[in-house]
Amino acid sequence: MSTLATPAPDTIAAPLRIGPHTVAPPVVLAPMAGITNAPFRTLCREFSGGKGLFVSEMITTRALVERNEKTMQLIHFDATETPRSIQLYGVDPVTVGKAVRMIAEEDLADHIDLNFGCPVPKVTRKGGGSALPYKRNLLRAIVREAVTGAGDLPVTMKMRKGLDDDHLTYLDAGRIAVEEGVTAIALHGRTTAQHYGGTADWDAIARLKDHVPEIPVLGNGDIWSAEDALRMVRETGCDGVVVGRGCLGRPWLFADLVAAFEGRTDAFVRPTLREVADVMVRHATLLGEWIGDEARGVIDFRKHVAWYLKGFAVGSEMRKRLAITSSLEALRAGLDELDLDQPWPTGADGPRGRTSGNNRVVLPDGWLKDPYDCAGVGEDAELDTSGG
Repeated sequence: MSTLATPAPDTIAAPLRIGPHTVAPPVVLAPMAGITNAPFRTLCREFSGGKGLFVSEMITTRALVERNEKTMQLIHFDATETPRSIQLYGVDPVTVGKAVRMIAEEDLADHIDLNFGCPVPKVTRKGGGSALPYKRNLLRAIVREAVTGAGDLPVTMKMRKGLDDDHLTYLDAGRIAVEEGVTAIALHGRTTAQHYGGTADWDAIARLKDHVPEIPVLGNGDIWSAEDALRMVRETGCDGVVVGRGCLGRPWLFADLVAAFEGRTDAFVRPTLREVADVMVRHATLLGEWIGDEARGVIDFRKHVAWYLKGFAVGSEMRKRLAITSSLEALRAGLDELDLDQPWPTGADGPRGRTSGNNRVVLPDGWLKDPYDCAGVGEDAELDTSGG
């Protein structure tokens, strides 16, 4: 793929330590439901040259303990993945403890990340996701069970600033994490109410770094380019970055990130449409091999089409056609009809993915009355959805 020269950065972060694991450069793929499965992680890892940390889709602890068939497929790692990183979502300390012990005893992963960032209303209305840290004692109980059950495996956590600007929880949650033995914290600089809208608050990342100097703090939110990642580290003092929506339809962003953190000036990827088309076909192929069915793999790939083609001159009818293909042959044939010599579009490095914001936060009745009440959360709060 073609490259574009860029100035050497004036600030480069040190390698990140996650328990016994060294992550260099300190770049992490954020878990995204339906996105960061094994095929997508493979693409990102290939572009990075195997550098960085690539976290699985979010796994619900109850489904894992029950050995749900779909869940067991989701925790499958390629032999080349190291360290193997699983993100868990749970609302009950006992179930979380069981899931973590299962991972440790059966050698299912090398690192466990806890999700406290999901802003989806059907989760928060049950007290789960980003609603949960408001209940400080419940958060502490879950984290304590996870760290205890993990044994030698490092446990990290990902969270948001809080419910809204009037109910911020990230500083209390950070202190709880340190006290209970969490290895590192990632903060998405948005509240639940913001979802993915507005601008991420990088100042909050800096405040958390100052508040918990004992452990690494990773920043998340509005990293659309390698330059954004370096700027976040420079402006906040964070120890690394977590990249989510910025790599949608752009797994080669991890090549840019590695180059930037290593101070190289000649390795920023700017693919032509022909090169993008080749990656699209490879992505769909990997999905089919992973699922065990070509048609289902191509169908699963459909949601990626618009992200890959962002900014390129592709007519609306062709976009629709490519988004309803169900075979590799049809996908390749449609792509071959395009002007594949198009260069990387100006502005295509900008925001992508969900941008909705200013949402009303839906919570269980009486949830805000006592931030320390260790209220139980029902099992129906564990849903196959993610975010953060």
